[in-house]
Amino acid sequence: MNAHLRIARPASNLARSVEMYLQGLSLTELARFSNHDGFDGVMLGDPEGPFHFEITYCRHHPVTPAPTAEDLLVFYIADPQAWEERCARLSAAGFTEVSSFNPYWARQGRTFQDPDGYRIVIQRSGWSNTP
Repeated sequence: MNAHLRIARPASNLARSVEMYLQGLSLTELARFSNHDGFDGVMLGDPEGPFHFEITYCRHHPVTPAPTAEDLLVFYIADPQAWEERCARLSAAGFTEVSSFNPYWARQGRTFQDPDGYRIVIQRSGWSNTP
């Protein structure tokens, strides 16, 4: 299957989340909507990439974000300098470094959390489908 992936998440503060993800992950704002059936949202990603994030806020019945410690976005970055730079960008954007619930992610990576509790792992390796 060849598909484009959208990862949708509610945010308690749309503007704050958008700014953090733009800066921390070096994303581009792809689209924005306002009061679409009571929802505001912003799509972030790479215009040429295979995925994007949709961050939303419901005006009438705000959804309290409820991620768990295992709801992760994992980015694999093999180049050590690029890995260090990405970790520094996340910290500078306001993400907080946290301990990984699963110790596997701490062996070669660092875990960051946004104010709503969503976690991002920056893994210092390339991805492989073999264990």
